[in-house]
Amino acid sequence: MDTIANPMGTKKVFPLLISMAVPPMISMMIQSLYNIVDSMFAARLGVNAITAISLAYPLQNLILSVGVGLGVGINACIAMSHGTGDTKKADQAAAHGLVLAGLHALVFIAAGLLGIRAYLGMFTKDPEVLSLSSQYTYIVVLLSAGSLVHVAIEKIFQAMGNMKVPMILQGMGALINIILDPLFIFGVGIFPKMGVAGAAIATVIGQWSACLLAVFLLFRKKHTVHIRFRGFAFDRELLKKIYMVAVPSAITMSLPSILISILNGILAGISEVGIAVLGIYFKVQTFIYMPSNGLIQGMRPIISFNYGAGRDDRVKETIRDSLLVTGGIMAAGTILFVVFPVQIMGLFHAGGTLLKMGIMAFRIISIGFLFSAVGVVFSGVFEALGKGSASLAVSTLRQFFIIPVLSLFLVSRMGVNGIWVSFPAAEAAAALAAVLLYRKYSNKR
Repeated sequence: MDTIANPMGTKKVFPLLISMAVPPMISMMIQSLYNIVDSMFAARLGVNAITAISLAYPLQNLILSVGVGLGVGINACIAMSHGTGDTKKADQAAAHGLVLAGLHALVFIAAGLLGIRAYLGMFTKDPEVLSLSSQYTYIVVLLSAGSLVHVAIEKIFQAMGNMKVPMILQGMGALINIILDPLFIFGVGIFPKMGVAGAAIATVIGQWSACLLAVFLLFRKKHTVHIRFRGFAFDRELLKKIYMVAVPSAITMSLPSILISILNGILAGISEVGIAVLGIYFKVQTFIYMPSNGLIQGMRPIISFNYGAGRDDRVKETIRDSLLVTGGIMAAGTILFVVFPVQIMGLFHAGGTLLKMGIMAFRIISIGFLFSAVGVVFSGVFEALGKGSASLAVSTLRQFFIIPVLSLFLVSRMGVNGIWVSFPAAEAAAALAAVLLYRKYSNKR
């Protein structure tokens, strides 16, 4: 495919980045509604309901991480193949992606049947919390295929430069979830009162609705990618290319699941209210990080295409513009968390200890938002260049080493606040590591 015929190789970078990024930014913000809306409605059922959904969040994030990680691998292969003019390889990458999404769903179903209750039992001894969390988690895990296939198709559309369809899909799924949540949780009219389980059912109905529409749009209309399953056979070389990006990306995205599980374990010995605060924070912060991740989704195919076409000047310009936009988003997030923590916690009907602890947590953690802009952008750059291991290294440093280790060290000296302080410290260290790694790779080009 000639760069002259493709706007990713010719259009001015900033307008191109914005046009590519705004739809996925909106889409990612909508996606964040899935879990936060569940929690906002469930909060009316009491603190135990919030805690129950908070315990389920790491597993939900793990499923999403695997789906997005695979999607990023598919996206990079399709975009690079188009950049080099190999449309056949792009078609094969898309077909592989959909088959792999289905296989991943089967793995989650098997693992869920075997280990969900044992996992949840590690973080609470309260029988009511354990029961509520088990109900919610079984539903979202065993019916996760809709989410995984939907995300894979989204990334195929994005690799083709079509950012509007993923936004529409996310919007439809979230809208259905928002409408059904109060009906299923509290019982309205013909709908029975199902509590926390109702929140999970509303979520998966929204996900499956988006999935079915995604399949319809992908196969009923003509696109630059043509998917064929007749005579399908796995290509080892293509699998390697997909997973070289997908695995580090999935691990990077799943690190919050591991991190939250570790922190929940620490908090369980101090205060279960802290678990609820941590759960609320991770849901609310998605409104800051999801738009940034949406920008990265728009950035990736631009960098992949121009890297494949040998246009290093456009690669650097895209990185610069992405840093500026992401920095602006994070600055706005910092102001929001520092100035309005009471109003944010109020969305979850927080009061007393929950409110007091939440205000302190939000103000401390948000200090690191600006540093995280650097890590978020360069992690996306590494993935777009096929350097998934570098992206993984940055995220692992931040979430698997610094935050847990520093939390264990500080919690005995500062109590719960020691956990919150570890977040900005980790963001600053990860930002420095990301810049150093980028310089290393750019000097080798």
